[in-house]
Amino acid sequence: MLRLGLCCGFVSEDAPRFRTTTVRYASTLPAAARSNFLHDLADHNLDALSQAVRFCAERGIQAFRIVSGLLPLYTHPVVGWRLTGSRRGASLRRKLRAIGGEARALDVRLSFHPDQFVVLGSTSESAVANSVAELEYQAECAELLQAEQLTVHGGGAAGGKPEALERFKAGLSRLSPRARSRVVLENDDRVYTVADLLPVCQAESIPLVYDVHHHRCNPDGLSIAEATREAALTWQGREPWLHISSPALGWSNGDPRPHAEYIKPSDVPREWLGIRATVDVEAKQKELAVLRLQRWLSTREPAASGGKTGTSKVTRKQAAARR
Repeated sequence: MLRLGLCCGFVSEDAPRFRTTTVRYASTLPAAARSNFLHDLADHNLDALSQAVRFCAERGIQAFRIVSGLLPLYTHPVVGWRLTGSRRGASLRRKLRAIGGEARALDVRLSFHPDQFVVLGSTSESAVANSVAELEYQAECAELLQAEQLTVHGGGAAGGKPEALERFKAGLSRLSPRARSRVVLENDDRVYTVADLLPVCQAESIPLVYDVHHHRCNPDGLSIAEATREAALTWQGREPWLHISSPALGWSNGDPRPHAEYIKPSDVPREWLGIRATVDVEAKQKELAVLRLQRWLSTREPAASGGKTGTSKVTRKQAAARR
């Protein structure tokens, strides 16, 4: 059966809140005061994450995407800081481990989705270096939290997609084993399709997160059923991750890429009903959208599906031929 996931935050007034700050403000503080301030923010955010995990579990939401700024300004070249080398950092590490254990006990899958500036295939060396630093930070948190993945996009296509994807592979090789083992690729709504990314995922043993909204905006000849099956194969027996959203303006009233407040039932692939997968719900009404979709699914999914992701009837050779 599908498990639904919530992305990064909440709209309900009684829900947890994550805090952040700006480089401009933090840089005005003396070194000691700045360190205390940033550790205080991180401590607050870890408490909020623990609350978020329980909030989700109590409502049957079985996955949570962690906000990238969990540890504010952690990777900044001037005011950045580390979890190692201090008493307070050690305390935060213990708290991260405890939250990871709590999430596992409550069966809430955790993930990260680094920001759009993370582009391992960029033509800019500084952009790649910053991307590697961000992924290493999130991998450090993910390891402590037992979070399963860092979802990234292919990025731009300067010089053509084949050349750009070779640069992506080179960027991937710069990651530590801790980060590299958690990277997963997602098809996007402008550049890289499922068909574009499948060969990379297969060659590099990277799971593919299939975003059906992006696929509808940026099609490639694969059907939803085929894309779902091929993406599931890249997870090599692990429970696949999928993304869903609805277009704010509908499919024929303008740009279909911006996300709607809720998920329209007509946008839920019927091919997904009854399969075993985690689906991140990308909707502006956050947990309200997840709970509404949850109620709808409860009346539609088979009572007993066997928990299968399904066996692809489309071979990789056939999929490659379609591309």
